[in-house]
Formats: sequence, C-alpha cells, structure tokens
Amino acid sequence: MTELSNLLSELVAIDSVNPDLAPGGAGEGRMAAFIADWGREAGLEVHVQEAAPGRPNVVLIARGSGGGGRSLMLNAHTDVVGVEGMEAPFEPVLRGDRLYGRGAYDMKSGMAAAMLALKAARGMRLAGDAMLSAVIDEEYGSLGTEALLAEWERWPADAVLIAEPTELAISIAHRGFVWLELETFGVAAHGSRPHLGVDAIAKMGAALVALEAQDRAMRARPTHDLLGSGSLHASIISGGEEVSMYPAHCKLQVERRTIPGETLASVQAEAQAMLDELAAADPDFKAGVKATFARDPFAIDRAHPLVRQLGRIAEARLKRNAPLIGSSWWMDSALFAEQGIPTAVLGPAGAGAHAREEWVDLDSVEHCRAIYSDFIADFCR
Repeated sequence: MTELSNLLSELVAIDSVNPDLAPGGAGEGRMAAFIADWGREAGLEVHVQEAAPGRPNVVLIARGSGGGGRSLMLNAHTDVVGVEGMEAPFEPVLRGDRLYGRGAYDMKSGMAAAMLALKAARGMRLAGDAMLSAVIDEEYGSLGTEALLAEWERWPADAVLIAEPTELAISIAHRGFVWLELETFGVAAHGSRPHLGVDAIAKMGAALVALEAQDRAMRARPTHDLLGSGSLHASIISGGEEVSMYPAHCKLQVERRTIPGETLASVQAEAQAMLDELAAADPDFKAGVKATFARDPFAIDRAHPLVRQLGRIAEARLKRNAPLIGSSWWMDSALFAEQGIPTAVLGPAGAGAHAREEWVDLDSVEHCRAIYSDFIADFCR
C-alpha cells in the first residue's frame, strides 16, 4: 500500500481550496498540474481543459486497441472546501490505518485510487479506453463537469464511475435541490399610523408556518426506497427599513431538497399553491416566488447492467455484499445522468467531509483501487 499512501499524501499536501467557497482559496491549478505531470510519467495520454480561468480539468486516458470494447470514465474532483479552524490542513498525518488532512476523505483518496487503477490499465490490453476526469469546482458550481460534458466528443465514455466516498457501498441515487426566493409585499407606513400599514414581515410569518408544516408532512410520508422523502428549510430572511416603519417588503430564501420524480417545475408549482392558499385566507397577503438555482436528483435502476456488473466486481474483491445505497448530498453524477450516460458511485470509507478533522481509512482506499482496476478490466475488454 506504500505507493497508494504516498500518492494520497502528495495529493493532500496540495492546497486546492475552491476559491468560490473560500475567498482567497488557492484553486485547483497546482493539483491539476500535479495530476497531469503524474499522468505523463505513467505513460498515459494527458488532456488539460481550461474549465475556468486558472482552474483546469485534467483527463487521463489509457487507450485501448479500439477493437470494439466499451470505454469507461472514472471521475473525481480536485477542489476541497475551506480549512477554517484546522491547524495544519495540508500536512498529511498517518495514524494507524487512517490518513488525516483536508481532502483525504473528500475526495483525494478516490482520486489516488483511480489514478493508480488507470496506470494499471496500460498493461491490460483493453479493447476500449479507460479514462479519469479530474474536474474542478464540484464543491460549488460544478463548472468542471459542465465543461467536460460540453466537449464530450473528445473523451466519449459508455459509462462513468465516480469515486466519491460511499463507505465501499454503491450509490445509485441522491437528492437534488431547488433554491427558492419568496417575497411578501406590504404597505409602508409610519408606526404611529397602523391603519395605513401592512406588515410584510408578519405576512412572511404565515408563509414560514406553512413551509414548516409542508416539511413535516413530506418527511412523514417517505416515497423513495433509498432516499425517503424530500425536505425544505428556511435559510435566510431579510426585510424592513427602520424600527418605526411598517415594512413594505420581506424576502425569504428557502432550500427544497428533492428526490427522483420531483422537478424544478413541480417544486415551483408546490410553492405557488402554498402562497395561493395563504392569499385566499387573507386578502392582505400578497407574495411571489421564483427559483434562483436548481440541480436535479439522480437515480439509476438497481437492475441496470452497470450496477449489476459493478456489484459483482466489488463483491468479488470485498468477499462480502456491496450494498446499494442512496446518498443524501448532491454529486456530479446527476449531470452525467442528465446526458444519458450510465453512472454509479463507489468510494472509500472515512469521516470528516467539510469538518475540522478529516480522515480516510487506507484499507478502504486500497479496496477501491483494486475494484476500479478489476472493473476497468471487465468493462473495457
């Protein structure tokens, strides 16, 4: 495991904090340069794609013979979240079977396992191509995967395996989200003249109560076998001008987490129906809603050939069942799936994603390396 732990340590030592998440963050440039140089030394074909200024994707390719085999893309992101409160985030520390440091779990461990699997693919005499896309910005806006898909003809793959951490389970579904902006409108008036004013903030109170009731009802009736239900919560509220004035305006930002089958349109309609009901009960209630950003949920059928094949390969390596799970957080898998590309997620075990102490279990990373290698050999033959 020395080669793997050494490679992972080198990756963790590179500051690749997403600058859109943490102002002043170093970005993914150094990380991309390291992966590209490593790929060249490993004898792989290397492509560098400028996904954003100074923030490139890197695609490594182990070319097959072109004899009719299928091509597989492994995928991992190069950015990490901020490091506030961490003492030495980019000084990897090995304690027993755990490696600590920012990005060790999310997701430089999956990256290291995928890099070594691709290196091994050069000696497999594959028919199809084996690839690794090292993409930027997954933790914020997914600019990397969007750029990758915009030029998909350069590296077409028949399937994608994402190396996000899953505790060695196979994730076949995850939630999406819609960000909503609700506004209530009142009538401005001096506090001494209440007969002239309508309090927009108080009107938003009715919407808050209704949103809480909707969230409780949704979570009480789970409909997805792996993800349960959607959810929603109030995030940021603002309104008013001064203490002695009735506020004419109040704004509420809401996050609605979605499950497969729920869409941006259905969420908007759901929110509008809630506001219409409140307006019907109160003639002074005036409000509007709009979506500001959305990402679709993801799901692949548990009977899909990709899932079955990956399950067989993983179980042979692990000597046990590789459970099918749903993940609560959003991943780039949804973007690949939107383009009709069969996608699944399998990665290592650990803890501390986005936390002050982050670590990965090295035995699980070695399992991932072996599973990725075996899967490439089986899929691309």
